[in-house]
Amino acid sequence: MPDRATVVYDDDCGFCRWSAERLRTWDRRRVLRFVTLRSADAERLLAPVPVDRRPLSWHLVTHDGRVWSAGAAVPQVLRLLPGGGPLSVATAAMPDLTETAYAAIARRRSALGRLLGQRACSVDPSRGRATSPDTADA
Repeated sequence: MPDRATVVYDDDCGFCRWSAERLRTWDRRRVLRFVTLRSADAERLLAPVPVDRRPLSWHLVTHDGRVWSAGAAVPQVLRLLPGGGPLSVATAAMPDLTETAYAAIARRRSALGRLLGQRACSVDPSRGRATSPDTADA
């Protein structure tokens, strides 16, 4: 299906889990699938990405196997979400700004996770439910 894609996220990062959960919630048509960076699915999907580059960002893998990473994935995922078209066009029109904004947020993901708190970051987007607060680090 042309509008299907997989989001690969770092489940060791509370902010990353929280962000992926926001996308999952926005995805009312259920065109996105969520897998963790250390999963067998991610290993297969991210085969074109050098192993040392995989943990540096999130990734979107489209139905045809194309991999979009970091800021470049932003317009691609927005295009798939209800009402995300205008934001997709805007972020695609300003790739340098989108990448810079992504990088600034990614550098602060641990601090952002702490600000959000353990409860907010204890979601499991790959399953669509919260994880145990005892095992989830913000």
